[in-house]
Amino acid sequence: MLAVYFDQPGGPENLYLKEVPKPSPGEGEVLLKVAASALNRADLLQRVGQYAPPPGASSILGLEASGQVAELGPGCQGHWKVGDLAMALLPGGGQAQYVTVHEDLLMPIPEGLTLNQAAAIPEAWITAFQLLHLVGHVQVGDLVLIHAGSSGVGTAAIQLTRKAGAIPLVTAGSPHKLQMAEKLGAAAGFNYREDFSEATLRATNGVGVDLILDCIGGSYWEKNINCLALDGRWVLYGLIGGGDVSGPLLSKLLFKRGSLITSLLRSRDNKYKQTLVKTFTEQILPYFSKDSPQRLLPVLDRVYQATDIQAAHEYMEANKNVGKIVLELPQ
Repeated sequence: MLAVYFDQPGGPENLYLKEVPKPSPGEGEVLLKVAASALNRADLLQRVGQYAPPPGASSILGLEASGQVAELGPGCQGHWKVGDLAMALLPGGGQAQYVTVHEDLLMPIPEGLTLNQAAAIPEAWITAFQLLHLVGHVQVGDLVLIHAGSSGVGTAAIQLTRKAGAIPLVTAGSPHKLQMAEKLGAAAGFNYREDFSEATLRATNGVGVDLILDCIGGSYWEKNINCLALDGRWVLYGLIGGGDVSGPLLSKLLFKRGSLITSLLRSRDNKYKQTLVKTFTEQILPYFSKDSPQRLLPVLDRVYQATDIQAAHEYMEANKNVGKIVLELPQ
């Protein structure tokens, strides 16, 4: 089978399609014939050698995929049959013509969604769902500040925040991205190139936000604490802005009685992920169906052929995308 590959860490120019052995499903696993996958920041970090896959996971890039069940491994419980369309949450391996995945990490594709749209759901939307509900404990009426509001996770978090009865505020880097975030339901948007902290305080009448979803990290720490409400929760799930902090973070956080919580999804064990996928499938997935009155929709920015993988990485690295970048695999 063909898979996205790189021989050594480095830039997008190192990426190419390579013929590799097709995997075989193990106990309780399904072989998925991949139609589409989607890019995540983790793919860029892995490509440059900064984010190794978890032990036992495929070294091939790709944390989510959609396609058709091609084979069932031994011990499958009968949830799936050959030919079923499905989307998968993966620790790696999605950017290939075939990938193996535990049957409980597959989800049905909601009616009315394309395979490309489905590929944009698992990693981004389940991450946003986990951050808001399991980690951030979002409550009705909460003010939620979502950094990188035009990203895959950000566009999902805006919609899920609204669905939870909370109020999403976002940061992004251009008027176009802020406008798109507001169309998705953001109550207000702030350009991070200016002082988003003071703008957030003005928008909340000086109270600040109850919850921050932060994939930036070090470069935002002081502004985050400044606009965090008393007893607020700051959820850190990425370090795009670096991991170093210089200054009185702890004293300022203590003064706010704030909570700093960190979270990653890829490195979680299968049991945790299976429970998370089950909860997401039951509570959120029905709202993606075309007949849902409060319909949720993945936001797709661009679709690339797998042969154009270098251009896809360059586009994401330039921070041009609003929503997800999808990769179509050769059929």
